[in-house]
Amino acid sequence: MKIAVVGATGMVGTVMLECLAERNFPLTELVPVASKKSVGKSIGFKGKEYNVVSLETAVQLKPDLALFSAGGETSLKWAPKFAEVGTTVIDNSSAWRMDASKKLIVPEINADSLTKDDKIIANPNCSTIQMVMALAPLHKKYGIKRLVISTYQSITGTGVKAVQQLENEYKGQKGEMAYHYPIHRNAIPACDIFEENDYTKEEMKLVRETQKILDDRSIAITATAVRIPVVGGHSESINIEFEKEFTLADIPKILHDTPGVTVQDNTATNTYPMPIYAQGKDDVFVGRIRRDLSQPNSLNLWVVADNLRKGAATNTVQIAEYLIANNLVG
Repeated sequence: MKIAVVGATGMVGTVMLECLAERNFPLTELVPVASKKSVGKSIGFKGKEYNVVSLETAVQLKPDLALFSAGGETSLKWAPKFAEVGTTVIDNSSAWRMDASKKLIVPEINADSLTKDDKIIANPNCSTIQMVMALAPLHKKYGIKRLVISTYQSITGTGVKAVQQLENEYKGQKGEMAYHYPIHRNAIPACDIFEENDYTKEEMKLVRETQKILDDRSIAITATAVRIPVVGGHSESINIEFEKEFTLADIPKILHDTPGVTVQDNTATNTYPMPIYAQGKDDVFVGRIRRDLSQPNSLNLWVVADNLRKGAATNTVQIAEYLIANNLVG
């Protein structure tokens, strides 16, 4: 099993390699791939050193799987080239997510839709993944009518440049800016660029991707995405209006029985999810479970996850594991 990791030197690519190692992924050959400036560099993986190669070289090597985390433009250009030589691509960018011919996969929810013919598979946006992990079992039982979402997103979602900006601001140093404004002691209500409707791309990803993953375009969704000076993960306040009535005590039970979800919900002991505890973990954490007292059949949740793990790298590796386990590669 020959695996290429495209974007291996980046923030998500580094975590992908960690996940592959931690989960004892059954690879026999690793092909780390990065931009030309990184070609020739050495990357350590499970006690061995591997040289970074170019995209051109990686395609020629015809890997069984290629895990992409190198940006949309790179994916649009190169994912089809890998697919042409028989490689199955799992892409972490936004390039293919809303392509009607490509599947948008969270393994716990819809991996069973995958076939051997799916040569380019899209990994959802980080903020979408953690949300639908909590929503999918509730939608199945009660039917979701409407979602009102506010996200509080880690700077790691922007990348290394943003982390460096925050560190510089902590130290009172000037440096390159990832954002239009300081992020230290600040909250920036603009994740990604604005679309013509005055919502950001990040906000519209929550709308479009959620409807696609849950296979229900009737769900009404509105979102506000905010960048905050946090490293550990993304947090989300989610207000859900259901089609059916629910018993509040059943909600934690349903979530507790959902693989990949951990319930942390005890106000008596101040137990609730926070990014400081989610960092480095693969689960999605749900708490502050309470009925919306202003609206019938409505619920509030607080959902937190490490955006680099389940929000990106772990989900990608889990898709790859599913493909292998079900003989869908090659």
